[in-house]
Amino acid sequence: MPSQPQKHLDPVPNPHPDREYEVEIECPEFTAICPVTGQPDFGTITFKYVPGPYICELKSLKLYIWSFRDEGHFHEDITNRMLKDFVEQIKPRKLSVTGKFNVRGGIYTTVRAEYAQEK
Repeated sequence: MPSQPQKHLDPVPNPHPDREYEVEIECPEFTAICPVTGQPDFGTITFKYVPGPYICELKSLKLYIWSFRDEGHFHEDITNRMLKDFVEQIKPRKLSVTGKFNVRGGIYTTVRAEYAQEK
């Protein structure tokens, strides 16, 4: 049975919870629909995070990214929604989500949203 898109990210226990280290994940095949024109939008989503108790299982992230493909979202909404979901489900110490969206009408858009756990 083929995989299906999903809105859930699977947390995996952090193998080094005593150490602060950075993980960078680049997803260069992001697609969604422009909510105004209905045309496809393409971009690269980059997650940079310092794990807390969990790391993100990558297949679940792939299926999560896929879940946006047929939905209409503004670039700002996509980036902030991904930050919110990742924080809620993976519980990182720090997280930066950057959406670098391909040219549309001669305009590139880059949106960055950040989170830092309160000490």
